[in-house]
Amino acid sequence: SFTRRVEQLPAATRLLLLAAAAEPTGAAPLLWRAAARLGIGVDAAAPAEAGGLVELGARISFRHPLVRSAVYGAASPEQRRTVHGALADAIDPGLDPERRVWHRAHAAPGPDEVVADELERTADGAQGRGSLVAAAALLERAAALTPDPRRRAERVLTAAQASLDAGSAAAASGLLDVADEALLDELGRAQLERMRARIAFVTRRGRDAPPLLLTAARRLEPLDVRLARETYLEALDAAMFAASLGSGVLELAEAARAAPPAPEPPQASDLLLDGLAALLTEGYAAGVPTLKRALDACLHGDDLRALQPAMRTAWWLWDHEAWLTLAARAVQFARDTGALSLLPLALTHLAAATVLTGDLAAAAALLEEARSITTATGSPSIPPVEVYLAAWRGLEPEYTRLAEEMLADAEARGEGLAIAIIEYSTAILHNGLGNHGTALAAAQRACTAGESPQWAIPELVEAAARTGRPELAKTALQKLYDFATYSGTELALGLRARCLALLAQGGAAEDLFREALDRLGRIRTRAHLARAHLLYGEWLRGERRRLDARQQLRTAHEMFVSMDVRAFADRSARELLATGERAVKPRVVETRSHLTAQEAQIARLAQEGLSNQEIGTRLFLSPRTVEYHLHKVFTKLGIGSRTELRNVLAGVVANEAQTERPRA
Repeated sequence: SFTRRVEQLPAATRLLLLAAAAEPTGAAPLLWRAAARLGIGVDAAAPAEAGGLVELGARISFRHPLVRSAVYGAASPEQRRTVHGALADAIDPGLDPERRVWHRAHAAPGPDEVVADELERTADGAQGRGSLVAAAALLERAAALTPDPRRRAERVLTAAQASLDAGSAAAASGLLDVADEALLDELGRAQLERMRARIAFVTRRGRDAPPLLLTAARRLEPLDVRLARETYLEALDAAMFAASLGSGVLELAEAARAAPPAPEPPQASDLLLDGLAALLTEGYAAGVPTLKRALDACLHGDDLRALQPAMRTAWWLWDHEAWLTLAARAVQFARDTGALSLLPLALTHLAAATVLTGDLAAAAALLEEARSITTATGSPSIPPVEVYLAAWRGLEPEYTRLAEEMLADAEARGEGLAIAIIEYSTAILHNGLGNHGTALAAAQRACTAGESPQWAIPELVEAAARTGRPELAKTALQKLYDFATYSGTELALGLRARCLALLAQGGAAEDLFREALDRLGRIRTRAHLARAHLLYGEWLRGERRRLDARQQLRTAHEMFVSMDVRAFADRSARELLATGERAVKPRVVETRSHLTAQEAQIARLAQEGLSNQEIGTRLFLSPRTVEYHLHKVFTKLGIGSRTELRNVLAGVVANEAQTERPRA
């Protein structure tokens, strides 16, 4: 219908509409400069306006998106090349080089090395400015216009890499499908194999990616040592995702140890590879010192390739401060460059680290952002940090639903690490609820489900101590003792002291509880600190020291309530009641309780000072949709502007609780 209406217009009007359809910005000055080069006057627009097809003003807008499609689709290839050429000539190369070369590329009648080379140079500039999406599009077009078959094949590989980094594994896979492997040299073929393996990891994150990456790494060894070592690190990272489900972690680690040494000086990624390989093959004493050096190099260097494995290593070593810092840096880097393949994973790491600080609302907002990205890009679901968050919140029905869904997905994909995290989270939930038998069984499963079982040991020790099964904790506790000795972080040493206290007696137990409180109080892991107060208070009650117990339990209860950690808050309230003191439920004003998850997230971003456009870009929403949600937020919170958001959200929990003393 639209096509028929366009065909009835004068030739000059159709050409003007075609120029408007070919330039998506709708910038009127650019359109009229291009029109002048085409010999079209301003009066050519009148028939299109009168026909209700277009609106002319400061911007050119089609009355319906299908009008643009109809206009562009009905034009001949020659007509399209003509208007793209006019648009390219009308753009100042100093102001918008990417758009200019893009139009030049579409104006080319066939392969053109001059234009292809300009596209490639412009893509380099786009990457330098942090626009991976633009770079990928420019490189793909450059490959299509390259006349030399061998050079074209090389450019296809480069375009595929940019597409994968930009979060489009499907586009990268499509490019590799048309790459002529026979035209590549041995290094090119090895890179092609590596790319296919990386796509398998990004799209499926299961057990099939590690062996593919291992094969690519071995093939690269005699060709490019640096790239081979980088691929070995990717293979280890992928294998630890699929840990204990036939991923061959030990085989990979042994192969990595046998790889050629790193060129001097070693980079952070080299240290990570050497440290992980040594740890997995020889144990903590061999690997942890090198991994500490790697984390220090990541924190003070610029080896951006190491960010992803470095985040996992910091988590693995219980270095919470490094974990927070590296995750925040990875999130910022991914946002700045448009690296949508990295951003969801970086957001989930930052969310998990944030949970331990006690800011569960901030963690939930980060997870909501990660979910919006994976939905928009068609990427696999994020690791089960949502389950971990729900476990700390103590919301059993919500937790059960999430855990069942994510466990089934993890088993189908072959993600052993995800299964371990879910079992670990189950242990957290049930220790909070006081179901220590269930927590013990889940912690035992978690300790054998993945390559980083020490995270579940504190849950196992607590559950075993509460169920009268301390013998079950001793073997695991020895592993934790050795690990904490080599790790040396305040978190590792604090949790070790907390666990040892549960199995100690008398003054030794009290000294260990005090050590745990001291160490955990030095870092930003309020969730673990609150649990140390709770366990110390429970021990004091068992020692019939009621007044001392009340002080610890009261502190724990107040901390859990302020963090909205409900199951542990209820447990501390029950323990406090057993001492003869009742913890009055605080009067809580939760301004976000009636906001949806998306509304709360938008409110938080607006509070941080982001514009509607910036919020929309981050959450894959239009600015108008953001404005709509903000209006709903203002209505629900009873405020009228952004300036009031900071005070309202900062005062989300107004705790006016006063601890009541029992009457004599």
